[in-house]
Amino acid sequence: MSRHRFQRLAAVLNKRQPDLTVVMDNVHKPHNLAAIARTCDAVGILEAHAVSSSPSIRLSQKAAGGCKQWVNIKTHQTIQDAYNHLRQQGFNIYAAHFDQQARNFRQFDYTLPTAIVVGAELDGISTAAVDHCDGTIIVPMVGLVQSLNVSVATALILFEAQRQRQEAGMYDSPRLDRRTYGRLLFEWLHPKVAAYCQKRQLPYPKINENGEIIEPLADRI
Repeated sequence: MSRHRFQRLAAVLNKRQPDLTVVMDNVHKPHNLAAIARTCDAVGILEAHAVSSSPSIRLSQKAAGGCKQWVNIKTHQTIQDAYNHLRQQGFNIYAAHFDQQARNFRQFDYTLPTAIVVGAELDGISTAAVDHCDGTIIVPMVGLVQSLNVSVATALILFEAQRQRQEAGMYDSPRLDRRTYGRLLFEWLHPKVAAYCQKRQLPYPKINENGEIIEPLADRI
């Protein structure tokens, strides 16, 4: 474990935002899913959500740029399941959808716990997702096309959220609780050892200030 790698991963983890997320409703194309996940990593999102009947979603490896290791994607069978999960954590839920009540994406306060719901270009967001959200968002356009690619629209909204949060100092110090921070840091530093421990239901060994394991696994079996 190089000290540079440890410092780099710790610095990224220090800026993760546990109360900012995306819900991908009806987004099926692997390259769109991967591009959204990549943007999530870029703005410090810890966990994104996808509504899918499958327990896992497939990302385009090229578009994802390896971000799947750093951004957890939690799947939900229905949009209501996703909303219930987010409501329990205190999230405001806004859907990127054009209707009479929709507001410019820059008019929302993203320093509050926020979940942005996005859908595929053709089918859009489900009726249930719109009916039960806290508000609808639009990206104003003055051209002839009526919509943007879902990954592009998501990026615009998320980088506005990042801008607001940076101005509010929300990236200046770690925002994860100590236990979650320690768990994720170990999993990022030592993914193979973490997988071994998870499979055998073993607690993670201790690491030192440089991220090096100081407690041999053999002593824990």
